[in-house]
Amino acid sequence: MISIKGVNKHFGSLHVLKDINIDIDRGQVVVVLGPSGSGKSTLCRTINRLETIDSGTIAIDGEVLPSEGRKLAQLRSDVGMVFQSFNLFAHKTIVENVMLAPIKVRKIDKDQARAQAMSLLEQVGVASQADKYPAQLSGGQQQRVAIARSLAMAPKVMLFDEPTSALDPEMVNEVLAVMTSLAGEGMTMVVVTHEMGFARRAANRVVFMADGSIVEDAAPEDFFSSPRSERARDFLGKILSH
Repeated sequence: MISIKGVNKHFGSLHVLKDINIDIDRGQVVVVLGPSGSGKSTLCRTINRLETIDSGTIAIDGEVLPSEGRKLAQLRSDVGMVFQSFNLFAHKTIVENVMLAPIKVRKIDKDQARAQAMSLLEQVGVASQADKYPAQLSGGQQQRVAIARSLAMAPKVMLFDEPTSALDPEMVNEVLAVMTSLAGEGMTMVVVTHEMGFARRAANRVVFMADGSIVEDAAPEDFFSSPRSERARDFLGKILSH
């Protein structure tokens, strides 16, 4: 479903992605871990070309992502993305936020878009908030709306870039629960996160990055019980001892 071959990315003289190669099968949940500055978020953002790449190719479902143009917009609409910040439109209600892209991009009619939006809001547990505005919701509720908004485009792939890092601790689990159920339904997901419990519970694979490279790519039980690299052992030692 996602094929990344020989991808390099620089920010000025900083080499942030170094010859990245990874294939992700349909329905796989891949959690990307690593210390700050390891290139995790940049990798996530290159998958739908929010960040350009200097060399290599990225393909979604067999189609190589072009660098710009209508074809890129079309492919990008197959890739849902959820960020740290919820990026909801403040002046639109929750249900309007979820309806917007299907109406504008997929050209579906308003009634159908609303029915679909309500079904998705139900799925993420915030249907009762449909007519409120984002500012009236908690952070956890807003992030669940952001997930529903991405799902409204019926994406083939969902990318999550540290989706819980801006949330209060008690709101984290409600968002992770939605993500876990999505994983259980067979959505192809790439998740950049520090939530080790989610990685253990929901991931098929853990990809560990350091200094712009993929250092390990393993099943969660192997990664957490016997990491192969010194970098991963050091990282887990620091994270799991807290």
